[in-house]
Amino acid sequence: MKISVVIPCHNEEKSIHACVASCLAQSRPFDQILVINDGSTDASGEILASFGKKIEVITIPQATGNKSRAQERAVPHITGDIFVATDGDTILHPKFAQAMEKTFAEDASVVAVSGMVKSIRYNWLTACRAFEYVISHHLHKLAQSYINFIFVISGAAGAFRTDVFRKYLAFDHDTLTEDLDITYKLHSHGLKIAYNREAISYTQDPVRISQYINQMRRWYGGGWQSLKKHFPVVISKPNRAFELSLLYIEGLVFSFLLFVLPFVNLYFTLFFWLGNIAFNMIFAAYAAYKENRYDMFYVPFVYPLFLYLNAFIFIEQAFKEVILGRKNMVWFHPERISIS
Repeated sequence: MKISVVIPCHNEEKSIHACVASCLAQSRPFDQILVINDGSTDASGEILASFGKKIEVITIPQATGNKSRAQERAVPHITGDIFVATDGDTILHPKFAQAMEKTFAEDASVVAVSGMVKSIRYNWLTACRAFEYVISHHLHKLAQSYINFIFVISGAAGAFRTDVFRKYLAFDHDTLTEDLDITYKLHSHGLKIAYNREAISYTQDPVRISQYINQMRRWYGGGWQSLKKHFPVVISKPNRAFELSLLYIEGLVFSFLLFVLPFVNLYFTLFFWLGNIAFNMIFAAYAAYKENRYDMFYVPFVYPLFLYLNAFIFIEQAFKEVILGRKNMVWFHPERISIS
C-alpha cells in the first residue's frame, strides 16, 4: 500500500523543518509528503522550498484561518491508499509510518488508526501535559479500544484509508476540534477505529499559561460543540453513552466540586489533596519510567493548580457553548518554540 502524510502549516518556521525531516527519516518511507502552506507570512515557505522535490507543497496565498480548511485543500491531492494527518509543530517517531501500515495490513476492516501523542519537553507546564498524555493513552485510550469507542483520533497522530475518508467524511468547519468531529462521524457510520501505541508523535504543547488557557478553551469548547452536533451518535449505543457520560457529566460534577468543597469541609479538602498528591506520585513514577522523563516526579506537587485551571475552563466552556449558545469559532495559533 502507498502511504501519504498531510501537514498543514501556518507560520511554523520554528518547527516545520524538524517536522518534515522526521517524515523523511521514516524506517518505512512515506510515498508522498504533502504540506499545505496556509498563507504563512514568516519563513515557512522558504524552509519548505529547501526540501526541493522530496516533498509536495500546496500554497494558499491567503490564510484560511482554520486548520480543517487547510486540510480540506489537501484531500484531492492525496495519492496514498492511506494518509497520515499530523501537525506542523510535530515530530514523528522514525517507525511511525511502519506502525501505521502494520495496523491497516493486519485488519482490513480498520478504516482509521489513532496513534500515541507525547509532549516535547520544555518546562513544568509541558511536564503536566506529558503526565496527562501518559494517563490518557496508557489507560483511557487503551480502555476505549477494548469497548470499541476511541473518543478522538488525535490531529497530530491519526491515519485514515483515503477512499473511505473521501466517501464518508468531510470537513464541516463548524467546530473548533476537527479531529473530534471526524471521529464522531466515523462512529456514526459504524466504521472501525484502531489504536496503536507504537505509532508515536511528539507534539509541541503551550509553554506559557496564557497560551495553555487559549488552547484548552479551544479543546473544551470544541468538545462541547461536537457533543451537541453528534448527540444522536452518543446515545445510539450503551458503550458510547457510558464513556461520554464519564467524560462530560462526571467531568462537570468533579469540576464543580473542586471549587465548592473547600467551603463545605476544609479538613476533607485537605485530605483529598494529600491523597491526590500521593496517588499521582504513583502515576508519576510510572510515567517517568515509561517516558524516561524524571521531571515527572515534581508534577504531583503542581498538578492541583493544573486541575483547578482545567476545571474552571471546562465549566466556562460548558456555560458558554451549551447554556448561552455562544459558539466560538476563533482558531488559536499558539506561539512556537524552536524544535529539532
